[in-house]
Amino acid sequence: MRNPKPILTPTHATVARTGSRRTLVETVRDGLREQILSGSIKEGDKLPSEARLTESFGVSRTVVREAISSLRADGLVDPRQGAGVFVLTPAAHPVQPFQNIDIDRISHTIELLELRCAVEIEAAGLAAIRRSPAQEEELIQRNQAIDALIAAAHPTTDADFQLHLAIADATNNPRFREFLELMGRNVIPRAALQNDDGERTPEPYLAQISAEHAAIVDAISARDDLAARAAMRTHLTGSQQRYREILRRARA
Repeated sequence: MRNPKPILTPTHATVARTGSRRTLVETVRDGLREQILSGSIKEGDKLPSEARLTESFGVSRTVVREAISSLRADGLVDPRQGAGVFVLTPAAHPVQPFQNIDIDRISHTIELLELRCAVEIEAAGLAAIRRSPAQEEELIQRNQAIDALIAAAHPTTDADFQLHLAIADATNNPRFREFLELMGRNVIPRAALQNDDGERTPEPYLAQISAEHAAIVDAISARDDLAARAAMRTHLTGSQQRYREILRRARA
């Protein structure tokens, strides 16, 4: 087995002399991680001994042990009692939630809309109860911005997303915004509803969306939580039905 010597840079040495213990652990961990991920230390290789790492990085044995423990938690090394610490194959990074969505697939769009129902219907109700006057004004302005874009025949996807974020903000629970931001602009699909020439979304659909948005904003403005939930439910379930109709036509 090879026993590669860790790369010790001036930065490592400087931090080792002057940094905090947490910084020292991170320095050793990151230095070893870099060599493992770059292939300088390969799968199956045995890491240098504690004594050698201590000398190379200019840190204590405790720091080295904590760095190794961190690498083990990341699945990069396997400490074996009496044998040493061996390098494992770096695991592939898991796909992050909502990042593998294909907006051209109607089934993916319907899945998102079903999930949004579980979250945004409640968000609309909470917004109606909790919104401030400033948040009410923001909702009205966001809705008016969408209508202005429709009238000017401009894309509305970004403005639509901003309206839903404003509703999330009006709950005064930051987790609702975090959820929508995690999903991203894919929550406002449009591609499947474009005309055959692909230039813009059909007018009847945009008019329907405008009316549904107005009902949601009006209910939140009136502090009517039941009406706000019902309006959001109509908006999202209506979108589901429109996309399901497209899916049925595609299968026919």
